[in-house]
Amino acid sequence: MIDFHYETDFSIGAETNFTDWISRIILSEDKRCGQLDFIFCDDDYLLKVNQDYLNHDTYTDIITFPYGDIDVIAGDIFISVERVRDNASEYGVDFENELKRVMAHGVLHLVGYGDKSEEESVQMRLKEDEKIKLFHVEH
Repeated sequence: MIDFHYETDFSIGAETNFTDWISRIILSEDKRCGQLDFIFCDDDYLLKVNQDYLNHDTYTDIITFPYGDIDVIAGDIFISVERVRDNASEYGVDFENELKRVMAHGVLHLVGYGDKSEEESVQMRLKEDEKIKLFHVEH
């Protein structure tokens, strides 16, 4: 089950479209979906999570906490909407595209992809691009 929570006045809107998309990402990696919670918040909220749970005193756009196993994707994905907006502006992309990139990034971490080395970062970016293309709305 995929749920969305809001610790800010932001809302992604058509949650069903995002739920379907996240499900397709997970299935495309031959995994099953367990309980997956996206928590949208502001910079200060995510900074506190970063300090309290990871002992990092820095702002970030996303923090992912895995709870599943190798086959079942489950966890909490915290996303700073403020940081996503700033990143979209900095990289010259629209907000919705950057939000999808960050959401896909969190799911890909849960699937098992890393981004610590240069090689991992390149593969992560390719996977993010691939998964963003899975987002479509049936009319």
